[in-house]
Parts: sequence; structure tokens; C-alpha cells
Amino acid sequence: MHIHETDLVIIGAGPVGLFAIFEAGMMGIKCCVIDSLEDVGGQCTALYPEKPIYDIPGFPKILAADLIENLKHQAQPFGPLYHMGQQVTSLEKLQDGRFQILTSTGTVMVTKTILIAAGVGAFGPNRPPLEKLEEFEGKSVFYYVKNREAFRDKKIMIAGGGDSAVDWAISLSEIAKKVTVVHRRPKFRAAPETESQLKKLADDGIIDLMIPYQLDGLVGNYGALQAVKLQSMDGNTKEIETDVLLPFYGLAMDLGPIAEWGLHLNTNHITINPADCSTNIPGIFAIGDIATYPHKLKLILTGFAEAAQAAHAIRAFLHPGQVYHFEYSTTSGVPSFT
Repeated sequence: MHIHETDLVIIGAGPVGLFAIFEAGMMGIKCCVIDSLEDVGGQCTALYPEKPIYDIPGFPKILAADLIENLKHQAQPFGPLYHMGQQVTSLEKLQDGRFQILTSTGTVMVTKTILIAAGVGAFGPNRPPLEKLEEFEGKSVFYYVKNREAFRDKKIMIAGGGDSAVDWAISLSEIAKKVTVVHRRPKFRAAPETESQLKKLADDGIIDLMIPYQLDGLVGNYGALQAVKLQSMDGNTKEIETDVLLPFYGLAMDLGPIAEWGLHLNTNHITINPADCSTNIPGIFAIGDIATYPHKLKLILTGFAEAAQAAHAIRAFLHPGQVYHFEYSTTSGVPSFT
């Protein structure tokens, strides 16, 4: 049995995990990466590769897929070893203080430190409680948009009130035959600017807002939607002609075996010290959406900053007492392990 020995194992290859590879590399730390998905990128790759992101510094607008490609390229000089399509199944503390990790494919790693950047854990969509939903899933009901062009000239219904619902309603209104947004309350949970854009498109008659309504049923045969039934809060019903339903009700979180490691948890999030991203277990750190502390902002750029903090803390943990002379990347350049 081959055992991979390393200084750091990063669990999660989303944008924050990928940037952590770079930050660790800048600290001279070699790492392995584990992710349950087949490709790097986490939610950016699996859920919204063609969705534009507007709050990445230096990029007024960048597609999620392009951001992931850039992050992967940025990490490449440090030769990370990716273990994709597998989950951590067990964690054991060895007598010498290191951790032994076993994955679902039988991969064994021994590491001095662990950085959990698993986003929302093993995620899946929150599904609306509709009869015969499974019959339409993957045919005319989708929980994410991988190819925007596939929805051209379709009558689209989007359900939800968060950023994904509002962003995709605005984007798809450019190519769809009709876009209807269903939400059970007048207030949306999206960025104020995009909410304003949505309401302007509604005022201009480009998008139909069905508020306050909720999904009540699907009409169609053999996976092909014909209409969606809606019900208002006071019991009124409507039936809207629909080709495609996009329910954006967020993701269900499942930490899996991580929940059994003895980490301090707060509603499925790992509690960390924001000063260094350390957990209550020495040698285990957490960053990104899975990590929590007072006033935490769940943004990719917050995760990027946490990746830098964690990398410095991990270097200090690996080399206690060793003086580190900090240099900006413009001075040090990018060292290479290859």
C-alpha cells in the first residue's frame, strides 16, 4: 500500500482551496488536495460555471469557470497532488503527532497539518416538495445552469429569492422567450444593486414577478414541462406556461465524517479563531464557507484572505520558533517545486 506523506492536506478544491495551494506554496509548504468532485472548482464548476462574479479584486467581471482556471494555473508552479472524486472517510492521530487520512478510494495520506476548505461540505440542492419532481429532474427541472445557451428561447420559471435566483433571472432574460420569478415575499436576499436591476426589468415588462407565490405543482408528461402551478400565501392559484423550472433554494449541507472529528461546530460550520483560522484541534485549520466566527462574511474574497492567514499559521505550526522574514510576492517572486 502506497502512503502519501506531506506537510499539508487541503480538503476541498473550490476557489478558496485552490488559492490556499498558492499561499501554502509561497510559504514553502508542499500539499495534497482531496475533493469529492471529479473536477476542481467546487460550486463554481459544478453549479454555475457560466455565472459572472463581480467582487473579485482586479476583475470587474469574471466567469466562475475562468476564475477557477486562473486559480488552478496560479497554483500549478507548486506541483499540488490532486486526489479528485474521493471523500475523506477516516482520520486518525498517529503517535508521532501526524494525522493519517483514508479516502473512499483507499488512498492513504500521512500529514502534519490539515486545512479544511470544503465549502458547504458534500453539497446537494434543496429540492422543492413537489409531486413527481424526479420525473422532470435533469430534463426540464434543473438546480444549476451549466450552459446558459441551452435556455435560449425557452419559457423559464426561476423560484427563489437569493443571489443565484436574481442573478440568473437577469442573465437569462437576455436570451429567454420569457422569464418568470417566483418568490414568497417581496424582499429578496440578493445584493441591493442586482435586486434593483431585477425590479427595473420587471417594471419594463421583461421579467414577470410572481410575488408572493410558491411552487405548488408540475404539469407535463415524460419529463417535459408544460406549466407550473403556483399558490399565493392566501390560497389563490395560478398556472403558468413553462418549459424549464430552475428552483434556486440553496444547498443542503452535509459535513460527512468531518462532523465526527471532535471539531467545535456551530450549525454545520466549523468554529475557528479568525486570527489564524485554527480549530480547537492543533494542526487542523479551516477556511472559506465552512468556517465560522463572529461577523463572518461568506464571500470568496473573505476565503482568499483566510487562505493567506492560514498558510502563515500553518508554516509557524510546522516550524515552531523559526523566524520568518516576510516578503511581498513582488519581491520574492513565485518559487517552484517542479
